[in-house]
Amino acid sequence: MAEHPWRNRFRRFRRCRKRRLRYVLSRRSCRNAALMLSWLVIVTVGSTASAAALTSSSGLGISHTLHDTKPYAMNGAIFRGAFSSGDHFCSAGVVDSKGKNLIITAAHCVSGGTKDLYFVPGYHDGQAPYGVWPLGRTTADNRWDSDRDEDLDVAFVAVQPLNGRKIQDVVGGYTLGIDQKMTRMVRITGYPGSTDTPVTCANRTTAYRTHQLRLDCTAYTGGTSGSPWVTRNGDVIGVIGGYQEGGSTPDISYSPYFDDDVRALYKEAVAASL
Repeated sequence: MAEHPWRNRFRRFRRCRKRRLRYVLSRRSCRNAALMLSWLVIVTVGSTASAAALTSSSGLGISHTLHDTKPYAMNGAIFRGAFSSGDHFCSAGVVDSKGKNLIITAAHCVSGGTKDLYFVPGYHDGQAPYGVWPLGRTTADNRWDSDRDEDLDVAFVAVQPLNGRKIQDVVGGYTLGIDQKMTRMVRITGYPGSTDTPVTCANRTTAYRTHQLRLDCTAYTGGTSGSPWVTRNGDVIGVIGGYQEGGSTPDISYSPYFDDDVRALYKEAVAASL
């Protein structure tokens, strides 16, 4: 049986560590081996301000609970009514924009309007480390509003200032990724409605339909709709939504594919939020 290629890279990486003082292998070779090995467990998520390393110790496709949300501060839970532990029903993420005041989520999360809705970035264990932000205007495609077109289950929502500050200035924002490859390594971080801590998981997307992506990650139950799908470069290329409003089982999630329709929607939201 042929030896697995990752085993060779791991052995090579160990040789680099043990023998680096004698330069048996080139410094560039050592660096490349280390980078290859790190991709087994690390997905790096960037923002316009900085990049945060997101490390999963559970393996691809297996979610784990977070109690430290600093590396995931751009993700948050959407609450209905006064902020209180457990009163959240959807997830969202801050997206980079000129006005520094937009989040992206699933359209079905905000189809009833945003009155008395709040976004809590980095929420965990009943705490709101970056504040409780009231939501404003929603921008969704008219075809979603009229026909609930599952390929357009995406919405951008304006976030109102808090204490004179804009949300992107506080936590950063993901870059919107349009017309990306159907198969990408992503991380999703979302908020099951039955808990007060988020879950996170990394895996590779696959094409489900022409305008739908699929991702296999465990334990994404009700409340995780709207969770951003983020690449190692910090591009958000999907949100839990679309087919079956994101999926009928907790271990398989879906997202609309982000194409020119989503780009146009984003431009409309940016213009309206200025």
